[in-house]
Amino acid sequence: MNQTVIMEFFLLRFTENQMLLRLHAVFLFLIYLLAIMENLIIMLLTILDQHRHTPMYFFLRHLSFLDMCLISATVPKSILNAITFTDSISFLGCVLQLFLVVLMSGSEIGILTAMSYDCYIAICRPLHYEAVMGKEVCVQLVLVSWLSGGVFRILYSAGTFSLKFCGSTKIHQLFCDVPALLKLTCSVEHATINVSVAIGVCYGFVVSYVHIFSTVLNIPTRQKQGKAFSPCLPHLILVTTFLLTGTIAYLKTTSHEPSLLDLFMSMFYSVVPPTLNPVIYCLRSKDIKLALVKVLWRLADYFTGKY
Repeated sequence: MNQTVIMEFFLLRFTENQMLLRLHAVFLFLIYLLAIMENLIIMLLTILDQHRHTPMYFFLRHLSFLDMCLISATVPKSILNAITFTDSISFLGCVLQLFLVVLMSGSEIGILTAMSYDCYIAICRPLHYEAVMGKEVCVQLVLVSWLSGGVFRILYSAGTFSLKFCGSTKIHQLFCDVPALLKLTCSVEHATINVSVAIGVCYGFVVSYVHIFSTVLNIPTRQKQGKAFSPCLPHLILVTTFLLTGTIAYLKTTSHEPSLLDLFMSMFYSVVPPTLNPVIYCLRSKDIKLALVKVLWRLADYFTGKY
């Protein structure tokens, strides 16, 4: 096959109808605005409220920051393309977008793993929790998370753009993603990418929750079992949806025809988690809801001159 020098790629257009395309841009903008506001609120609450300075909220704050960065790496470009009725993205722009998506996704896997470890210590070793989950340990876990994201970034970016591109430059996706780019290459084997995905899925999460489930099941009564596991339930929901959809999107058999499943899966793990993560934690955490009410009252008092 002939190798093509790629100067730009063309992203998938949601629809050819300009009115629907504008509505699509408005819909994406509202989702993006909602996700940014939700995650900013979480970050502010966990910073301003002294009672939220615990390992769980420390990790949640970093998770919110990563979610904002992840959705900012994909959605603004889609909105701009929908408004300007263009599909193109430069080669360097595609590299940068993939770079950021993989960095944030890999780092998010690291943060989710750190949160699962926090749950493991809280449930399986409660008497040693304060000694194990000290401030230095939490900072180290966050640094390792960012480092792991950087490692995955190098594996994915180098593994993808070192392949030969031939033929079409039409990416059947709303942003530059590894599975969509692989469909444009002449290569058949993608061992580096598949191995790195497998490592990411197994990275600490499975081991932590195996210990958590075994410890909870050994508790004599169901009421105590539920009480012990309830703090980790929101995290389990988040990490399951994030890893499951990401794994399906990356490891499913590639085809050269556009697929609604491909589009749904990639948009799901890049847009839905940043939007739903704060909602899931807020709805299940009375502490966060109480902290939010306090902050709102303070703001109301400030603007009314009572503060």
